Amino acid sequence: MFKKFAALAFALTLALPALGLAATPVNVNKADAATLAKSLDGIGATKAQAIVAWRDAHGPFKSVDDLSQVKGFGPATLERNRTAILLTGGPADIATKLDNKPAKGSSKSQPKGQPNGEPKNQKNSVPKAPATAEE
Repeated sequence: MFKKFAALAFALTLALPALGLAATPVNVNKADAATLAKSLDGIGATKAQAIVAWRDAHGPFKSVDDLSQVKGFGPATLERNRTAILLTGGPADIATKLDNKPAKGSSKSQPKGQPNGEPKNQKNSVPKAPATAEE
């Protein structure tokens, strides 16, 4: 029992530092240098400022691979952060997309059936005559 507990504690000790090194998703076309430095693994203040300077000089990044043109942003850093680098989106963009999304079940097309939206007549269907009151 003690050996299992010790092995679990050892495994957690090794895993916890790796969690702190994981990159946080960030939009490199909108984030400031401080946010980039905090969010991307292996990117400090100097490289983050270089990313912002490149973006200011050349316009927004069109692909993740464009970051390799930034001095000090090599292939290893690019691969380590590839999944965290966003070119569009972010919390504000996601909220806007959700607000503009049509409600579930609503459709711009006509309902199934006749072109005017009325349901198709069932085969062998005879309309019922209105009930009359007999006196």
